[in-house]
Amino acid sequence: MPPDLTPEAAQSSGAALELLVHGVGGATPQEMLGDPRTTRITGDITAAVHRRTEDVGAEQHPERHRDGPIPEAYCWSNLTSGNGSRALWLLLLPFMVVNLAHWMRPSAQGRTRTVRLYGLLVRLVALSLTVLLTAAVCEVALDLVAWQCAGTPDCAGQRSWLGFLSTGQGGWFAQPGRRLAVVALVPTALVGLLWYLSNRTWSAYESQRPLTWDDPESDESDESTDAEATSGVPVVRPALGRPGFWYGRRLVARLRAAHTAAGFLTVAATVGGAAARHDRGADGPVSEVTGVLFETVLVLCALVVVAVICHRGRSERRLDHRLDRAVTTFLPGTALVLLLWSVVYASWSRPGWVSSGSLPGEAVFRTLALGQGLLVVLLALVALNLHRSAPEPRTTLNGLGGPAVAMLACALGGVMTGGIAQRVADWLDGPGTPGMGEGTDIQGPPVLLSWQASVIPVLLLLLLPPIVWLAVRTTRHARRLGPAIEAEYEEKRPEPGRTARIARTRATAALTDSAPGIIGLLSSATLLLGAGAVAGSWLTGDVPGLAADSTGPFVESVAETAQSTGSWLTGFGVILLVALGRRAYRDVSARRTIGILWDVGTFWPRAAHPFAPPCYAERAVPDLSSRMSAWTGHTRGRLVISGHSQGSVLAAAAVWQLPDRARRRVALLTYGSPIERLYGRWFPAYFGRLPLEGLERSVHCWRNLWRATDPIGGPVRIDERDGQEVDRGPLKDPLVYGRTTEHPLPEPILGHSDYQADPVFAVERAALLERLGPVVPQQAGAHDLGTAAQGSAGRSSG
Repeated sequence: MPPDLTPEAAQSSGAALELLVHGVGGATPQEMLGDPRTTRITGDITAAVHRRTEDVGAEQHPERHRDGPIPEAYCWSNLTSGNGSRALWLLLLPFMVVNLAHWMRPSAQGRTRTVRLYGLLVRLVALSLTVLLTAAVCEVALDLVAWQCAGTPDCAGQRSWLGFLSTGQGGWFAQPGRRLAVVALVPTALVGLLWYLSNRTWSAYESQRPLTWDDPESDESDESTDAEATSGVPVVRPALGRPGFWYGRRLVARLRAAHTAAGFLTVAATVGGAAARHDRGADGPVSEVTGVLFETVLVLCALVVVAVICHRGRSERRLDHRLDRAVTTFLPGTALVLLLWSVVYASWSRPGWVSSGSLPGEAVFRTLALGQGLLVVLLALVALNLHRSAPEPRTTLNGLGGPAVAMLACALGGVMTGGIAQRVADWLDGPGTPGMGEGTDIQGPPVLLSWQASVIPVLLLLLLPPIVWLAVRTTRHARRLGPAIEAEYEEKRPEPGRTARIARTRATAALTDSAPGIIGLLSSATLLLGAGAVAGSWLTGDVPGLAADSTGPFVESVAETAQSTGSWLTGFGVILLVALGRRAYRDVSARRTIGILWDVGTFWPRAAHPFAPPCYAERAVPDLSSRMSAWTGHTRGRLVISGHSQGSVLAAAAVWQLPDRARRRVALLTYGSPIERLYGRWFPAYFGRLPLEGLERSVHCWRNLWRATDPIGGPVRIDERDGQEVDRGPLKDPLVYGRTTEHPLPEPILGHSDYQADPVFAVERAALLERLGPVVPQQAGAHDLGTAAQGSAGRSSG
């Protein structure tokens, strides 16, 4: 591509369109198009294509737009951050994180069974998180409130709202089973709410059918990497290009049924299990056989849930319109009936039944912790096996990115579980410290939760040295960059302050590449410390403060400090999430900031956890591919899809979905793109070297712009083909070093934003249009489409 190419040199007689896709944080159509007067061409209030009012129907008059293509903006920000209530999705953070782990598997060639095993293990980890959340609510509502506090006159007497459940009142609800039956409404309502949210978003996202093309479907297996050699050149059919990839209706419905049933069964086991244990140990009016029968049916139903989870995962080769009606209807319904059975069973009169101590939550949480640790270790072994079969040098943590993130999801679930239980126990116990023996009204939450909270300060101390080392390394790196920056700008009289700011920005942007190491260290330490917490609670049976008695003053003080500090840190973490959600509900700017998290975290379909926030790409990618295919099919014109930041990932995914006839008339322009720097390293099976090389060969032409000051975007690192490189960069940022006659005021350091302010942007876009070649537009149907060719005024940065 000639470096001195100008927009004027690239004109042709055909219609040309630039479809702008904004990045994280969102942007309005007016901001993207640089015009206060815009018209919605197609779409709805959630996501739509907009154009300047004056450009509506511009395909009929391409001669009026010889200064460049006409802008058209696709706005998708409301898919992630438009509604204030969506900020409450912060509370579903562990579910979102474990869903990411599913997509982080290493590349694989011909390892279909191993790939399916990887997906199965992630789905089992996701199921354990649903059980953990439900068990945490049962611990708070059923154990701490209904069993311990309401069963202790000193505790219940200080809280009037517990009077009708208190044993001191001697009422109908005084029996432990009836207290559990009433308070079971709380965790049941939570599971019902999660089902409702998942079903509502499923109807809005996964159930939106994309357009289908006439191209033949792939015969490759659903979850394998598609690569074959033709004349020695690998041809890649990436998973993101399969017809059913962005249509997860059937899988999400099946997973939702299984997780809803698991939640109901967890509540039923807590309520009915307490009654069954009492009936086995005492002669009463209820036969022991009833309890045995209940527990048998409970176990059988739980096995069915696990079998549904173990069922084969996604079907991507085609649009799967089927629904497993028997599973989606009868499985959660049966679990709900079993829950009602447990309520009736526990409510039966047992005059001699008195609540003492606590419910057996210790065994439940210990089993969950051990199970999650074992699943993560197995997942790591499978991931290493896959990575060694097809190693990619830049894959994060040598293929262990998925297991590391799965471990963090379990840790987040543990922090939220322990934080809620610890704070509620402290509140109910007044001046006492639950679990510390004398001076307490209640026994408190399971000992394991205190041990898990106690390792958090240790974990933070372990992270301190590498963080300090990164800070020192970044400072030194910035100092070394100074002379190179001054030489790059050829500044005769450099300003130390200006040089230092540019160098510091570049060095700080490079920290993104150090994130995998920190996450690997964090997840490894979490796994080892979590195992130590399980062992400590198992061997001692006491909270750390009591377990350290008689070990010496120093050890005792360290144990008590770690216990109290960790308890407050877990509680603070939960309160912080709630506070952020509440603020985002009231503050639009905070809502958009929190929405950025979901722009990155919810790009992927819900393949592991149905209660995770919904995948916006299941709406955005079909929107973009449908628009491009329809426009090129009607006008026979040239189209450049221009994506910034996360919008570049959506643009690439949409191009993969195009039929061949449309893809040949499309050019891809990405800038500030995390396609390789983040997605290629963390999701190598979908954005690794082979898929990206396949994208570069399948699209007509592709250009990627990046800056060294950008902490998110970077080069795509694809080898040059036919003398045309994909990457251009690093671009100068700032454009000029100091004051000049053309720039009398200091230019800002733009970093990740305003790529279109760089003159290189217009040059590269014009060159892409030239490579697409002159085309004679087809007039018929162009006005109905309302699409056009675009100029450089459009802005797509979010």
